[in-house]
Order: sequence, then structure tokens, then C-alpha cells
Amino acid sequence: MSGSTSASDTKSGSGPVTTSAPSNKLRLGALTALVVGSMVGGGIFSLPQNMAVSADAGAVLIGWAITAVGMLTLAFVFQTLANRKPELDGGVYAYAKAGFGDFMGFGSAWGYWISAWLGNVGYFVLLFSTAGYFFPIFGEGNTPVAIVCSSVLLWCVHFLVLRGIKEAAFVNLVTTIAKIVPLCLFILLCLFAFKFQIFTADFWGQQNPKLGSVTNQVRNMMLVTVWVFIGIEGASIFSARAEKRTDVGKATVIGFVGVLLLLVLVNVLSLGVMTQPQLAVLQNPSMAGVLEHVVGHWGAILISVGLVISLVGALLSWVLLCAEIMFSAARDHTMPTFLHKENAKKVPANALWLTNGMVQVFLVITLFSKGTYLSLIYLSTSMILLPYFWSAAYALLIAVRGETYAGESQERNKDLVISAISVIYAVWLLYAGGLKYVLLSALLYAPGALLFAKAKREVGQPVFTAIEKVIFAAVVIGAVIAAFGLYKGFLTL
Repeated sequence: MSGSTSASDTKSGSGPVTTSAPSNKLRLGALTALVVGSMVGGGIFSLPQNMAVSADAGAVLIGWAITAVGMLTLAFVFQTLANRKPELDGGVYAYAKAGFGDFMGFGSAWGYWISAWLGNVGYFVLLFSTAGYFFPIFGEGNTPVAIVCSSVLLWCVHFLVLRGIKEAAFVNLVTTIAKIVPLCLFILLCLFAFKFQIFTADFWGQQNPKLGSVTNQVRNMMLVTVWVFIGIEGASIFSARAEKRTDVGKATVIGFVGVLLLLVLVNVLSLGVMTQPQLAVLQNPSMAGVLEHVVGHWGAILISVGLVISLVGALLSWVLLCAEIMFSAARDHTMPTFLHKENAKKVPANALWLTNGMVQVFLVITLFSKGTYLSLIYLSTSMILLPYFWSAAYALLIAVRGETYAGESQERNKDLVISAISVIYAVWLLYAGGLKYVLLSALLYAPGALLFAKAKREVGQPVFTAIEKVIFAAVVIGAVIAAFGLYKGFLTL
């Protein structure tokens, strides 16, 4: 953020800055835009095809019902924790650490960070794949020219963020508003083109044996629903920079409800415009194909332009979130102290350099390993499931213990039910993802222990407690199995 640090500002490593001028803080609109901007990226523009590959209309409706309940309880969890634990800044990482120890806190920060920057790699490739619709030289977004242009854009975003968090958040607010317009126009046009007989033609997908049972269809679409909702925790990550603490919870719920409505309408209306087999073979961004079917070629152009705006905004949101989660974790020595360094604009510079350096490396990798990269996009979704689980589990823990609920038995009982449903939903997501992604996640979690050990040594503490040694051993075993599986070919990315 702009402005210099005064003598009374909190020093690095001693806790959140509490003396920043109100003008440098993020208000409700900016926080809500961070939530919406983080969730509405590229996922919604590919949603019709992504869902149709796994499920037909009946299963889609069941899946969205489960998602609506599960994600709404998760939104309420973040709202409750923001209000009842205002001293915990940094969202998912801070809740895991407070409830289950340093290593779980580190794991949540590490997993969230990996998920976030892998998603950014996906955004860059999808962005220039969309540009390939107009300029064939960009191909599928992973040609040499596309990677060079992606790299230029990456570092432009990088230096924009270095100019200040508040300034970058304002740009994000503008792009968030701009990208909602084509989505609303898509919904309006498809509403008039919707045909009930198309929507109900093969309601349960019985004519397509590849889809399997309704249960399998619902399970197979779950990771897609999580992918499009990643970012729901955006406001809680920036809780230390909020002008009003209560705005964090408000922004989370407002952003969730708005995005849920957009997602369901885009998905359901598409199934009433084109059949499931037709949607399943569309090239992404599949919303372009749907609108082209309704109004002609200009519809595809409109959606493509909307996607470009959306991805630029989402890239900015996730660059901010990536840097902030590492910075927050370094502030209380969960991450090494070098990640806590800020520049004169109060931007976590080292965390930003590390994040975008990893994005750059994986952009180059996409030139040589396209298949592996595409699989890692799904892996990035599974990487965020544990941070979500620990947040829900912490909310359940404080409700069970009655922390902060003195004389509020009715509120406590309500939060017990909400957090319990959220925990069950998080476990269901892990099951839906399957053992493959649990093992592959372990392979990415294990190397992070090196940074955790460095952070612990900096403060002269033992690296692991007794129970953390057991947990780390389980992670290493999973990582070894995953590595062996990749080597032998019975586990693939």
C-alpha cells in the first residue's frame, strides 16, 4: 500500500500492522471484488463443457445442490471465524495453525500457495488459447509466442502489484465489474433460447453409458465445482488490510451468493440450449460455442473478449492472494522470515518474486509437457481441499469447546451444525477427488518441509512435535508411493 511506515507501525515479524491510515485499508467493495474476482476467472467460461463431460442435467442439479449447501456453509465458516477470531489474520493458514499446530498451519499455507500459482499458470494458457481464436500463432496457449507473451504479461502484473496493494485492488475492482457484463448478457440471451425439451431429453444421462450412474456423475463433477469456487476465502486472506473487520465476513457471503447464481444459471441454461453430447465436445471456452449457437459468430467474439477481461482480473487477484498468504505465514515465523520483507509501498516483495518466479518456470514447462501441465490444473484444485478442511474443522472445534460463545448457546448450536456440515462436505470432496490426487498432493506437500524446518530453526524451536513427526511420516510415505507410481506408470498426472 502507498505511504511510508511510521515509527509506530508494527515491526516485521511481531504481528499485523495496526496503525495504517484508514485510507490505505480495503473497504467492503474492494474486498467483495477480491472474492468475486478470484472466483470468476476462466472456470465459468468453460463450465458448460466441463460439466457436460461428467454429467447430464439431473446429476448437474443434484451436484449444484450439494455444492450450494457445502460452499455456503464454508462461506459462513469464514464469516464466523473472521468475526469470532479477529486476531487471526491470513485466513486458511491462520485457522489451521490456531487449531491444529504449526505444521498444519504451514501445510495449509503451502498447499494454498501451490494451488494458487498453479491456477495462475492455467489462466495464462487459457488466456492466450482464447487469443488463438483470433490469432492462430498463439495456438492452444502453449506455443513459444504464447509463452513469451504470457511471460511479458506476468511481469507487467508483477510490477503493477509492487506499486501497491490498494492500487492493484482498485484495478481488480474495475476488471471485476467489466467481466460481469458479458456473463449477464449470456444469461439473458440463453434464457430466451432455453428449451425445456432439450433440458429434459436425457435428464439422468441413461443414454450415455460413459457417464455411469447418477452417483458417479455427481462425484465426477465435484472437482469442477470446487475449481470454480476457489477464491471464496479471498477476503479472509486480506483480513489484516480490511478497513472494518466485519466487512470480511460480509464480502465472503455476498461474493459467494452472487457467483453461485451466475454459475448455476450459466450451467443450467446451457443444458437447455444444447444437449449434453453437444456440450461435451465443445472447444473451450465453451460458453463461446453456446452463445454462437444462439446468436451467431458475434456471440463467440463477445464471450472471448469477456474471458480475456476476466482472466486479466483473476490473474491480478491470484497474484495478490499468492503473495499475501506467504507474507502472512512469514509474519509469525510459520514461513522463513525472508518472505516477510515488504517494499516501500508495503507490498510483500519477496513473496511476490518467489510466486511469480514459480509461475514463470511452469509456463516454460508447458512448452514441453502439455499433458502433464493440464493434469496439474486438476491437481491444483485438490491441493486446496486440505486448507478448506482445516478451516472448517477449526470452526467446529471452537464451537465444540464453546470458545467466544459465552452466554450464546443458540449461536453456538447454529455454528456447530454449520461447521459440521462444512467438515462433512470437505471430506466428501477429498473422496470425490480420489486416492490418486491425495497421493499426488502428498508429493507436492512433502518438499515444503524444508521451508518449515528453516522457519523453525530461525526461532530456535524443534522442527516437529511428536504428533507432527507422525503426520510428516505419513506425508512422506504418500509422496514415495506417488513418485514410485509415476515412475512405474500405474499413477499418471
